Amino acid sequence: MLLRQIQYFQKVVECRSFTEAAEKCHISQSAISQQIRALEDELGFDLMIRKNRSFELTPAGEYFYQKSLEITRQIEKLRTETRKIAFSETAVLRLGYLKNYGGHEFRAAVAEFSRKYPNVDIQIFAGTHEELYERLMNDSIDLVMNDQRRAFSDFYNNLILTEKKGFVEVPEGTFRASLEQITVEELEGDTCILVTSPGQEITDREFYRDILGFRGEFLNVYSLEEGRMQVLAGKGYLPVEGEFSDHMSKMIRRIPLYRKGSRVYRRYCAFWSRENSGYYIEEFAEILKKEFEKE
Repeated sequence: MLLRQIQYFQKVVECRSFTEAAEKCHISQSAISQQIRALEDELGFDLMIRKNRSFELTPAGEYFYQKSLEITRQIEKLRTETRKIAFSETAVLRLGYLKNYGGHEFRAAVAEFSRKYPNVDIQIFAGTHEELYERLMNDSIDLVMNDQRRAFSDFYNNLILTEKKGFVEVPEGTFRASLEQITVEELEGDTCILVTSPGQEITDREFYRDILGFRGEFLNVYSLEEGRMQVLAGKGYLPVEGEFSDHMSKMIRRIPLYRKGSRVYRRYCAFWSRENSGYYIEEFAEILKKEFEKE
């Protein structure tokens, strides 16, 4: 089965005409017809039912057409990425991560990838769940590390990285800091310090309130560092997952978080479009996965 034969078949389906497809492919109508017939002979079944000057796709032909589009897109992506490597052209890798995640794994993966591929231009964006989701949908980012809030989509590669235990951070020396654990229900009435982005405040607040069950006032901040400064100022508690640096432990106490008798967990994944997959994207995903496996 030749790639050229598949491309001829795609062009005929796209144009709905052997004649027009032949003109666009710069070959004769008889030649393009022969190539598609040869493709069908190799497959062992008909892709289309011919009717004088028109045709209809068989069910197998419709399936083959849709799947072949994915294959040819991947081949073109492969060709482009390989050319960049071969000619040392500057490749760009656009990454995004959840801005309120406190773990070190994403940073470590960026450092390892940069060491391994110094000629790749890495562009990094920190955002809320919705900002990362929208950028991935709009194809303005290649891969994101995000928490899972939706069912997995077949349009994306969905790589589960970890499930992190939830905590809240409070100032050392306070009553809350003396607790061995705390529940979402016990926090009702206290101020939740919410790491978000301008324009995303309402969406994030609704998620923490309606899905996670936090009740009370919300104080919006726009970075994890700013959130911890507000904790130290006694403005409220900060829900977090991920690592906790030693120097912070002298000022802030991290308390395990429970809800309705069960430990709160958050699942984190790497997401990237199946249509936009490529060597560097998959390589970074593999490096990121290995960083989480070191836990």
